[in-house]
Amino acid sequence: MKILLLGKNGQVGWELQRALAPLGTVIALDRTATAEGLCGDLTNVPALIATINQIRPDVVVNAAAYTAVDKAEQELALAEQINRDAVASMANACQQIDALLIHYSTDYVFDGSGSSAWFEADTTKPLNVYGKTKRDGEQAILDSGCKTLIFRTSWVYATRGNNFIKTMLRLAQEREQLNIIDDQCGAPTSAALIADVTAHALKAYADSERVVKIEIDNQYKSGTDNLHSTALHSGVYHLTAAGEISWYGYAQFIFEQARALGATLKLEQVNPIASSAYPTPAIRPLNSRLNLSKIQHAFHLTLPDWQQGVLHTLQALIEEKTGK
Repeated sequence: MKILLLGKNGQVGWELQRALAPLGTVIALDRTATAEGLCGDLTNVPALIATINQIRPDVVVNAAAYTAVDKAEQELALAEQINRDAVASMANACQQIDALLIHYSTDYVFDGSGSSAWFEADTTKPLNVYGKTKRDGEQAILDSGCKTLIFRTSWVYATRGNNFIKTMLRLAQEREQLNIIDDQCGAPTSAALIADVTAHALKAYADSERVVKIEIDNQYKSGTDNLHSTALHSGVYHLTAAGEISWYGYAQFIFEQARALGATLKLEQVNPIASSAYPTPAIRPLNSRLNLSKIQHAFHLTLPDWQQGVLHTLQALIEEKTGK
């Protein structure tokens, strides 16, 4: 299997290089063109499409995106170019060469109303530019007719890059008091989990596709007029860790576990606040809960509770800092 990975140096892209390696040949790109002229820059669509056509991969995994949520409110054109237009062109290129496109989206496609976990088929209604461009990218993929696995995720973190865990650890060592939002709920999800589930789903999809080809070939050879096959797993899936927590509860867990792991924190008090007390350029959804039943059933998975990944990442970060 030949796999083209875009966004190799992001939180998810970095973990995907590890997780996808056992499945085939991985050509991993970022925005910088290689010596061979291969390009993974979503702002340079002609070069990106030329790269796809040159490699002719079996699978394109797009872990690149415009993710600066607040900045997107002032950079609408750039966010649309990367999250919508480049994705649409990528999907059309994949459709033409019969490649599977794996793409990552977000809980921000929903408006955050209510308190029930969102299903994949629920109506999308993004509250901000980032969410709208990601929703439009999803729709462009589906409209293209290409084979696809679209994974919506939330609250992503890793040992590399910028994320909530690293920010909280830094602030807890600098300040005695912090105010943390307590009315937005979701599931912290590690980049490693996203990468591992992606690899698992890709293998299941590839196995399913091979079975379908055999079924159709056998039906054709037997002279069956109405060819039919087992349905593939193509479509939109929610992919997060299990469980839910508010940002405030998430922060409290980080501080408690960090101290238990031997970290020295200056922090003495953490105050829960409402989103209205901390206005940002982009409105965030209050309810980012995503229902996981579809992905768990389709790919025979049991997703771990969010605490497991957070604790593992905290251990790695604190060991790295202390040298233990």
